[in-house]
Order: sequence, then structure tokens, then C-alpha cells
Amino acid sequence: MTARRYIAVIGQGQKPGEPSLPAHVLDAAHRVGAAIARAGAVLVCGGLGGVMEAASRGAAEAGGVAIGFIPGMDRSAANRYLTYVFPTGMGVMRNFLVVRSAHAAIMVAGGVGTLQEATIAYDHRVPVIMVKGTGGWADRLPGMLIEGKYLDERRNVAFYVAEGPEEAVALAMQER
Repeated sequence: MTARRYIAVIGQGQKPGEPSLPAHVLDAAHRVGAAIARAGAVLVCGGLGGVMEAASRGAAEAGGVAIGFIPGMDRSAANRYLTYVFPTGMGVMRNFLVVRSAHAAIMVAGGVGTLQEATIAYDHRVPVIMVKGTGGWADRLPGMLIEGKYLDERRNVAFYVAEGPEEAVALAMQER
């Protein structure tokens, strides 16, 4: 039996009551989640709203598995599309669990929490694939990379830019 791949989806969250993320960002996240499920991989995320919820919905609708490591202890805070919810009580420290449990990470848009996950991934040699055109760090970070691939001179692991969600998942399935 071949072991399943675990792919983290990292990206901008959205709290209840906040304005919705742009439709193109949510669509990209949904497509990433669906493509992960179709590839037979397991989606791992931070378990809340925004990109995490859209990706989880995509995976669920495609018959896949979505795991969420939520920051608090209240399972009801998790998005409803998750297959498994792990309440960590760790706050943003749960970002380590999300990234460290994955073979690769796919970045859709993203704020400071997403940037933190990307640096954790780099430090622990988990490849990151950024979905072009989704905004946030997914579009800002490529211009800052050394040789277009690395966060620093150590060259721990390459970062990649994908033209779209399906290409991002294809790259994540090949990596590591």
C-alpha cells in the first residue's frame, strides 16, 4: 500500500463577521482543495474560515479528507467541511502542526500567519507552492526570494510559483 501524501493549505483566514475574502481567492482555495482530493492526498489546514474553509469545502465536495488543527479548544469554531478536527489550545503555535504534518504546502493569498507558516516550512524543508494571482504573500514573496526559490542563503528548500490551483497540487504531489 502506498502512503498518502499530506498537503497543507496555508492562506488568509477570515473570522466570522469580517468582510468576505475576494471571490477569486476563495475560488482558488476551493479548486486547490478539490484537486488535493482528486489526487488522493489528505488536506491539512488551520481549520478555520477563509482560505482554510474554502479549501476544506473543495476537498469535501470531491470526496476527500480534510484535517484541521484549530487554535483553540472549542471544536465548534472549526469550519464545517473538515473530516477531522484537532483542537490544540495552542493559538498560532498550531501553525507548526499544520506545516510539519505535511509533505508540501500550498499558499493561497495570505497575511502574517501565512508568512509564519511559510517560514516554518522553509526551516523544516517543507516545499511551498504559491498560487500566482491570489494576492497577499503568495504574490509578494516570489519577488523577494534568492534565485527566485529560496528565503535565505542556506537554500533549505525551494519555493515554487504555480500558475493556478491544479498546477500547485501537481507540484505538491511531486515534491519530496
